[in-house]
Amino acid sequence: MSKITVKAGKTELTLRKSQKYVGIKTKESELVAKSIESDEDVNSKIHENLGGFQIVTLKRSSRRVSLDEKLDEVRKKDSVEVGTHVYYSEKSRKPIVATGDIYIIFADGTDKSEQQMVLDEYALKVVANKGENRIVARVTDKSPNPLKVAAYLQDISLVKLAEPDLDSIVDEYMPVAAPTDGLFKHEWHLRNEGVIIDANWRIKKGADAKVIDAWDRLGNMGSKDITIAVIDNGFDLSHPDLKDRVVHQYDLWTNSKNVLQGDPTYTHGTPCASVALARSNGSGIVGAAPNAKFMPISGTSFGWQATEKMFQHCIDNGADVISCSWGTTESQFALNALKAEAIAKAAREGRNGKGAVICYAAGNEGLDYVNYYSAHPDVICVGASTSKDEHATYSNRGREVTIVAPSNGDWPITASRASWDNGVSWEVGAYRYWWDGIDRSAHHKHFGGTSSATPLVAGICALMLTANPDLTAKDVKQILIDTADKIGDPLEYNTEGHSLKYGYGRVNADKAVKEALRLKDTGGIPEEVEEDIKKGRGIFRFNVEKKKPEGFGVQIGAFAEYGNVLIQVEKLQSAFKQPIIVSINELDGQTVYKVVVGDFDDKSDASRLKKVMKEAGVKGFVRNIKDLA
Repeated sequence: MSKITVKAGKTELTLRKSQKYVGIKTKESELVAKSIESDEDVNSKIHENLGGFQIVTLKRSSRRVSLDEKLDEVRKKDSVEVGTHVYYSEKSRKPIVATGDIYIIFADGTDKSEQQMVLDEYALKVVANKGENRIVARVTDKSPNPLKVAAYLQDISLVKLAEPDLDSIVDEYMPVAAPTDGLFKHEWHLRNEGVIIDANWRIKKGADAKVIDAWDRLGNMGSKDITIAVIDNGFDLSHPDLKDRVVHQYDLWTNSKNVLQGDPTYTHGTPCASVALARSNGSGIVGAAPNAKFMPISGTSFGWQATEKMFQHCIDNGADVISCSWGTTESQFALNALKAEAIAKAAREGRNGKGAVICYAAGNEGLDYVNYYSAHPDVICVGASTSKDEHATYSNRGREVTIVAPSNGDWPITASRASWDNGVSWEVGAYRYWWDGIDRSAHHKHFGGTSSATPLVAGICALMLTANPDLTAKDVKQILIDTADKIGDPLEYNTEGHSLKYGYGRVNADKAVKEALRLKDTGGIPEEVEEDIKKGRGIFRFNVEKKKPEGFGVQIGAFAEYGNVLIQVEKLQSAFKQPIIVSINELDGQTVYKVVVGDFDDKSDASRLKKVMKEAGVKGFVRNIKDLA
């Protein structure tokens, strides 16, 4: 069965030809259009309109008549305008039809004559101009199959992109079904509707982390393949919100799997973990990444050996995200070189070299400097904002703050409670657990601080890695910075967009996931040409001769940046041992450099070089050098 590979968005799609279905486009007359229903050549119709075609099966007189032969026969009918093959991708059973249009982006610097040369080669006509160097072209009756044309075009260096217009049956997506967990509507930090439902308390609509929007964009609540490590004390591993999907638990104090439980002195880890990853199981609350695996590590310590152990455990056992809602602002416990290196190692070597994403709380002392651990350059330092999109006054400030996330300071967060949690000792009744005295659950409580903001960001990081597992730890941090929402007084932010209170703003999970998906589609962040080289600065060896406009070579592209020319020339000379010709011209007021490999009297010699270059992975086309003049 024949196959063809074409561009589809930022990926490639391998299509195979259907041996059963074809597409028929009838002429515009209403009577003719209806005649397809009763056409003696049509066996059945499976789709009314796919890319302007009716998808049908054809009657064949015998098995010896191929589908191609029958389709050619049908194409000759007066009632038929176009007949085409139907395709399937290797990963789907949905029929795909090429409409005949091709979106073409020409390389920077190509002139109109060069573009027309490409169009003429395949008998294409322009049907729309989409901007500089961007057109939509349509096949004609003299053109090859539009999929083949797109594939041919993609091998021409003058063409940056050639994407055929494909039509298929779409899925109608609904938003991710809202969790049925009983306290979900109280989780204003996931989506703030402007009111606390069982209290006479107004909050600011939209002052949230946009987590539900991120779920909808992903089409899920995160991947089961992502592991969030929460380093803390007091994990209730039998809690309904946490008991499933626990992996690689570890206690530093006992150097064993026996995570400390039941001590009323230690209850902090349970609500922290729940904000990140509480399960969507029909009861209680839901975390930001409820499908993630949970790696509880208990026994926090300021000792450097303990710091090394906790982060090494995360490296060795595959923690993707690490959440730490603890630290110190006391100078005597500041990070020494060994602690700093233990954190840096996890950020560098975790996730098989992509780096574990490490989130640290800025601290709750209301100081003008942050928790010393959170000041580490390789971590995401998380401060707190309120349900009214204001700075939480307790949240430490400083130039190291990366981002803020919704927490208490106005209305608290709802989180899970350890079964041995005695609540606030000086309060009575429900006030021990619930800020307003309304008892909403025996397993939950109000919570807050940067302790709550940090695992919320950790859960969002898990959603980002779901969207794009190839992101490095540095990528994740930068995306959070780039996609944060600026809240508070604009004058709080410096010229680089940073605020001592808010960092780069309040986290926006939806924007962060969107950017993670975009980078996945574009293959990651492109390499930048060094600024000095881009501007033509540096030391280079030249051998320049004036060239007559004659002969043949293989043109590999047209460049606007001089630095790109230098880089390409060096690579091409080294790879193919041929002279390099550079044509320097001006296009729309901008200098354009066209690079040609080889200088042959005979066109056939240039053709042979083109073949050698193609085998080496370098695309190009034979160019008559006089056409560059």
